[in-house]
Amino acid sequence: MAGIQLNSVKKVYPNGFKALHGIDLDIKDGEFMVFVGPSGCAKSTLLRMIAGLESVSEGQILIHDRCVNDTMPKDRGIAMVFQNYALYPHMTVYKNMAFGLIGKESKAEIDRRVRDAAEKLEITNLLQRKPGQLSGGQCQRVAVGRAIVRKPKVFLFDEPLSNLDAKLRVSMRVQLIELHNQLKQEGAAATMVYVTHDQVEAMTMGDRICVLNRGAIMQVDKPINLYHQPANRFVAEFIGSPSMNLHDMAITRGAQGIRGCALVTNIPSNCRRRCKDSWKITRALACALAFARSRCGCVRPAAVIASRRRLSLSNAWAMKSCCTANWPDCALCCAWRRSLTGSHAWGNRSTWLSTCPARTCLTKSAAKTSNN
Repeated sequence: MAGIQLNSVKKVYPNGFKALHGIDLDIKDGEFMVFVGPSGCAKSTLLRMIAGLESVSEGQILIHDRCVNDTMPKDRGIAMVFQNYALYPHMTVYKNMAFGLIGKESKAEIDRRVRDAAEKLEITNLLQRKPGQLSGGQCQRVAVGRAIVRKPKVFLFDEPLSNLDAKLRVSMRVQLIELHNQLKQEGAAATMVYVTHDQVEAMTMGDRICVLNRGAIMQVDKPINLYHQPANRFVAEFIGSPSMNLHDMAITRGAQGIRGCALVTNIPSNCRRRCKDSWKITRALACALAFARSRCGCVRPAAVIASRRRLSLSNAWAMKSCCTANWPDCALCCAWRRSLTGSHAWGNRSTWLSTCPARTCLTKSAAKTSNN
């Protein structure tokens, strides 16, 4: 049974602004899905549409195979945790967590659920305190506990850790992951959708990550695949710090056909380096990409090897560094910065660079966003 299905979901505001451009996404039952992207990419808008806080202009949203487009938020079987906690300041922690169950469950059942959730989140000793007596991390755990006691089908998190300091964010990330695993082991509903602009949160927490930009999905995949095999230039630039080395390339055929195939890089003028040799590609990779006319070559800085000696590797080329500016002006990142840049560069001496074909990724030069 599917957790959440989004079928061609669009959002158009009354002024004509198109926030979401036909979103198609399946979130599996029990999955931890993370929406990540730059500010203004509509990731929070999409989450609010799942919650029922924003209307759907076109398409369908299904939760456990039931269309909820016209269903009130309280009847969708979801619980949402907000960035600002949204706790009642005049109520104790116990009453905040129990509030949503009053009139729906017996007092004994409410007490059992509240204390069970408090034990999971290690806040049993805080039940008689009020929000004003709690730290930011404690308030967020109370907000999560309030969601747990409702036993929802889906948990929705809208940048819940952004108001916490760096050390506390790390601790809360671990707690949320442990909570997800614990709920799955207990057989409880554990589908979680988490919105963040923080790459570290996305890469460490999600079973899968949905990368959004300008209201469209750029790629949905496991964190490791996003990092090593970006689907397009946007994902390659957005995921990872520092970002991938990117160069537009054209795939050409030599006189021997595929065997003579090479990727020829178009080094930008601001690179300040001369590329003596074409960037050779292995036959296997060339065959796999023979259908393409142009691609963007992507290499992580950690995968670039720099040497004063000629390298006898498949992907090896000679370059001369003419740059005497600081590191930010460099066009190529590698693990050994001083070998290529700044006042410590080797002047006009040749620098040999290489990368393993298995760690070289080619992707679409540009990611297109639909305007329909």
